[in-house]
Amino acid sequence: MNASCNDCNHLEFLGVECAWPAAACRPAAPAHRPRHMQRVFQLTAAAFLLIAVWQFGQAGYIHAKAWLAQHLISEAWQRTLAGESQVKPWPWADTWPVARLRVPGRDVERYVLAGSNGRTIAFGPGHVFGTAEPGMPGNSVIGAHRDTHFAFLQWLDDGELIELETPTGQVHSYRVTQRAVVDKHDTRVLAAHPGEGRLTLVTCYPFDALRAGGPLRYVVSAEQVPDRPAGIAL
Repeated sequence: MNASCNDCNHLEFLGVECAWPAAACRPAAPAHRPRHMQRVFQLTAAAFLLIAVWQFGQAGYIHAKAWLAQHLISEAWQRTLAGESQVKPWPWADTWPVARLRVPGRDVERYVLAGSNGRTIAFGPGHVFGTAEPGMPGNSVIGAHRDTHFAFLQWLDDGELIELETPTGQVHSYRVTQRAVVDKHDTRVLAAHPGEGRLTLVTCYPFDALRAGGPLRYVVSAEQVPDRPAGIAL
């Protein structure tokens, strides 16, 4: 009896060699891609891998820098509370801590630096020059990056308590009254509001944007409530 193609398949499954012509029992092998096409695919895959590694490395570097800077700034803040003025957190710094910001209900603590330019807010939240000094009457505006120091803003709710400690040790308390998304050219968030005690926190929006510096800003407004006595630690 002549072997059939199915017979060969069964024999091969059992590990027995079959004399039936292999080409008649198996479909023709697919044509191989040209070697240069395989090379193109390999290089493309490698490029995407390198881009992904670089992106994750950049993110890790930014977060590590932000964490280390806040540690150094905290030491400068302790010297500020002890009576020193404009204490630089590192010798070449062109800024200094002007306040300590806390959100007790969120276990958040940030040291606020003088000025809000790009160099400053790379290391921590920055107080916008020209607005009220932290803790003083008027509108004190503080800005920071959405993916590091002010990432927590997206979870704040109306009514939450924010505390701000000044260089004199005085603790000022504020309650969140409004959260809004505005155009970056909307300067009403910088309005003075004389006679009031207002704290305005600003960051980029949306929080999950792939690129920073878009046209929108996320703004948290808080109104001052009766102060806590000086000397009570945060």
